[in-house]
Amino acid sequence: MYIFLTIFSVISVFPLYWMACSATNTSLDVIRGRLVPGTYLIENFKNLIASQNLGEAMVNSFKYSILLTLLSLLVCSLAGYGFEIYHDKGKDLVMSIILLAMMVPFAAILIPLFQMFSKAKLLNSTLGFILPTISTPFLIMMFRQSARSFPHDIIEAARLDGLSEFQIFYRMFFPTMRSTYAAAMTITFMNAWNSYLWPKVIMTNGKSLTMPMLVGNLITGYVTDYGMLMLSVLFCSVPTIVVFFVLQKSFAEGITGAVK
Repeated sequence: MYIFLTIFSVISVFPLYWMACSATNTSLDVIRGRLVPGTYLIENFKNLIASQNLGEAMVNSFKYSILLTLLSLLVCSLAGYGFEIYHDKGKDLVMSIILLAMMVPFAAILIPLFQMFSKAKLLNSTLGFILPTISTPFLIMMFRQSARSFPHDIIEAARLDGLSEFQIFYRMFFPTMRSTYAAAMTITFMNAWNSYLWPKVIMTNGKSLTMPMLVGNLITGYVTDYGMLMLSVLFCSVPTIVVFFVLQKSFAEGITGAVK
């Protein structure tokens, strides 16, 4: 069993190792398939910051991702909590319609969304980046499933003690569902950070550049510097890797619906 797991662990980690090694090699070495670290890291970094605004792209990606994550957790947790705690047949029908939206590919609604946001003058804006994905059916369903394990007796007791519905949510439900919030935060942050298609469409000026867009810019043209490209991919990957490893335990508990 350990031999089997070791083999597949190496296979899974190998792309990350190759990416890190390629970031330290020249473009020619990458094409040749060199699998050992080189000495070209500083040159690749100098070329990257000379050709692209790396700092601005990192700041934009962090700003958009963190803001979207916080707002998405607030909206989706309130929605999931409301669907389950104030349960009736009408809400089940609405929830079914929301889940059907998961079957519609984003590319199918891309053009209507762009037209709507263009008329609303939300191009090149943080609000334009956030609104389409501020609420997702998956996160609403995830919080609804977690709310099913929340004891209703606690809610009734809190109402008798005079707490309002929002106080019950923030003081009773929120602390209990920390693992669910951690899992939802990991998923939302990674999706927001790696988002490429919608930012590429709505962010039409260079000041709104994000990290995935920066990586995409390096692929265009007649000649691609693969060493510089791999270094930019490394910069783009590190934040999501750090977030996942920091919240790994809570992520597993939240996905399985564990409640402490």
